[in-house]
Amino acid sequence: MIKKILKTLLGLLFTVTAVFIAAFYWPLPTIDVPEVHQNILIKYVNIIDVEAGEVVYNQDVLIVGSRITSIDSARANSSVPNAYVVNGEGKYLMPGLWNMHNHSTQYAKWLYHPMQIAYGVTGVRDMSGQLGRHDSYWAGTKERKEWNEEINRNLSVSPRTVLQSSFQIDGSSSVPDDFPAYFKLQNEDDALPLLKYYKDDGTDFIKVYMNIPAASYRKLATEAPKLGMHIAGHKPLKITLEESILLGQRSFEHGRIFMYDCFSGAEELRDPVNRGKGFKLPKEAMVQTFDYEKAAELMTLMSDQGAHWVPTLQTLKMGAYANDDLFRGNEHLKYIPAIRKMAWWNPDINRYANDNIADPEQNIEMKFYRAAQRQVAMANERGVSIMMGTDVTDTYVFPGYSAHVELLDLTLSGLSNHDALRAATIIPAKYCGADKEQGSVEVGKMADMILLDKNPLENITHTQTINSVFLNGIYYDKSKLEALKEGTSSLASSFHMNVKIMFSLLNSPLIRVQFAD
Repeated sequence: MIKKILKTLLGLLFTVTAVFIAAFYWPLPTIDVPEVHQNILIKYVNIIDVEAGEVVYNQDVLIVGSRITSIDSARANSSVPNAYVVNGEGKYLMPGLWNMHNHSTQYAKWLYHPMQIAYGVTGVRDMSGQLGRHDSYWAGTKERKEWNEEINRNLSVSPRTVLQSSFQIDGSSSVPDDFPAYFKLQNEDDALPLLKYYKDDGTDFIKVYMNIPAASYRKLATEAPKLGMHIAGHKPLKITLEESILLGQRSFEHGRIFMYDCFSGAEELRDPVNRGKGFKLPKEAMVQTFDYEKAAELMTLMSDQGAHWVPTLQTLKMGAYANDDLFRGNEHLKYIPAIRKMAWWNPDINRYANDNIADPEQNIEMKFYRAAQRQVAMANERGVSIMMGTDVTDTYVFPGYSAHVELLDLTLSGLSNHDALRAATIIPAKYCGADKEQGSVEVGKMADMILLDKNPLENITHTQTINSVFLNGIYYDKSKLEALKEGTSSLASSFHMNVKIMFSLLNSPLIRVQFAD
């Protein structure tokens, strides 16, 4: 009897193992690029001028290959031999959106990229990378450059990755023990070998995080420009925001940066002795004792120094609305892999929901979110260059779709529709030094554009009325965009894709350290 049970269990184990192995090696589909047209003529279209905030009506736009070659007043009898004609009458043409806070995984080209193109996001700045070796989960510079080359050759459906990032540099706790010690930045002498590694890797900027030792951060900020790189990311807790601005950090991420430095306990927050195990941010004090005068001074300094801010309001919105059934039931959840929801998203939002229930009348996450919105308005009034970013991969941040929600949140925070469009187009292009090639609809620029049914200068939600998308001059009509969404939904729910993601998570030392921290 025992032998029979053991035999059954071994057979079951063998079967389960075989199923998982088969799923892991099950091939992923090829996502086909639409037909390539050498010439595309968009007729009678209205162009959104994102620089001036105006509409140029009734234009013919000619795309040859991957570039816009002419923009002329529409002529009823005009034609271009052998051109594929798109009727733009009554529609609005604008540059593709740029998401300036994105994280790519090894499966991004199947799960994230199609959704970004389907929602008109044609450019992203990736804020993640690798530490000296290939990672099974996080994508790095090598993968992102390959994706860009595939776009240029019309072989891939994905946004362009503008600027290449390091992995998050966060001190010793974020680095596995068997990685080169200089990644831990335990002293300032580690900064130069770290910078040399990333320079040789083709990196454009160092993504800094919150727990970098102060001396190491100062060394990074001083030496990076000498190698043609810059600093972007979080503001380290151990130094002031004023100092990090003056040291030349080019962009600051997330909606909390001013709250960290402009409340009554800011000095204590910078003291590592006060941040032991189990430490929680004093969010109530940050909101209640916020020093608006000091914040205004820091915002003016940020503007004067040319630093940029990416508020990523979606990352605060999740905690604020964790108990909202409508928010939690977002229809776009079908595009998120089941393993990610089970292992990451559900525990995350449930933790916030439980905290909110403890004192529903004092939802500190909602207060924090609303405070960040007020500060976005303040910063914009003082000339801070704000860029749209969502923190793709974070809980309840949806590739593609959340970019439009962030645009709406920026306008609800005080930006005009024009300001919000600039934050997602020409400002990021200028930040990346790519404004001669991208960021607006102009002759000579890349044909990365969105064709809308309604005017987004009148209502920012009209960015969601997507009729079609152009990427590298390739035309994605509405049926193709819907097919991209359907394909992503199918893959996200498939057993073999979730098995692949599970193994990539388990095999990533960077993920294991992140979850253990």
